Amino acid sequence: MRTKVSFNAAGTRCAGYLTLPAETVGLPCVVLCHGFSGTMDRLFDYAERFASAGFAALVFDYRSFGESAGEPRQLPDIGGQLADIRAAVAFARSHERIDAERILLWGNSLGGAHAVAVAADDPRIGAVVAQIPFNGFPKQVEGRKARETWKLLGAIVYDRLRGAAGMRPYYIPMVGRPGELAVTATSEADNHIRTLTGGGETLWRNRIAPRALLSMMRYRPGAAAGRLSCPLLVCAAADDRETPVATSRELAEAAPEGELRVYPGTHFSFYTDPSFRDTVVADQIDFYRRAQAEV
Repeated sequence: MRTKVSFNAAGTRCAGYLTLPAETVGLPCVVLCHGFSGTMDRLFDYAERFASAGFAALVFDYRSFGESAGEPRQLPDIGGQLADIRAAVAFARSHERIDAERILLWGNSLGGAHAVAVAADDPRIGAVVAQIPFNGFPKQVEGRKARETWKLLGAIVYDRLRGAAGMRPYYIPMVGRPGELAVTATSEADNHIRTLTGGGETLWRNRIAPRALLSMMRYRPGAAAGRLSCPLLVCAAADDRETPVATSRELAEAAPEGELRVYPGTHFSFYTDPSFRDTVVADQIDFYRRAQAEV
């Protein structure tokens, strides 16, 4: 049963959906955190899979994305998103059917980094799954030419200056074709867009305020992983160019109870392949159950 919910995060309304299994109380709850430009609707399938396994599952949009409030739109703010996750955790803990001491975090891409960072400062979190997590930008983006990199850096700086002047963002596409100004420019751009939209109506928008990339350049979730007091499972894709296995391995190795699982596929296999997802989510459910059994 999926129910629309909302909660307040530092004065901003965040919208979400809570999926609950059959009438039961004292449920463990997985709080799911989407990625850099993502929206919660891409996580509904994951939430339903966790609920089928007996977990409550909460998905939500960060401020300025999807159904949540917040201006300017499409501007990822790391500090704000971390506050949004903490508010989501507080909402889950207050729910009458959820066990406040059995909150589990799950994050995808940038959301994976956030899940680690939030859990590092919250010893009540029971376990964390970081799926294809962001852990710093790769030194070289495969297929991106130097002039294209400089073009993107110019857009980042220009948008940052507009922000400092109180002007609306200078938006660029999140996904584009090679040679286009976009955060991710690949020959498979059309396929990637279909992946992110699910091929139909979606909350996701193919535009982003690039100034957000400046704060990501300084974001190091690996440092937070060393402070985790709960188990961490990092799920990586062998052929991932966006969040490479090497950086995922660093995240897992930094955690006192870190575990890395590498699956054949790319960054987008986690979105597009139902049979692939069957295997991954089964492993994640097993990990959460083991983590709870060890408490």
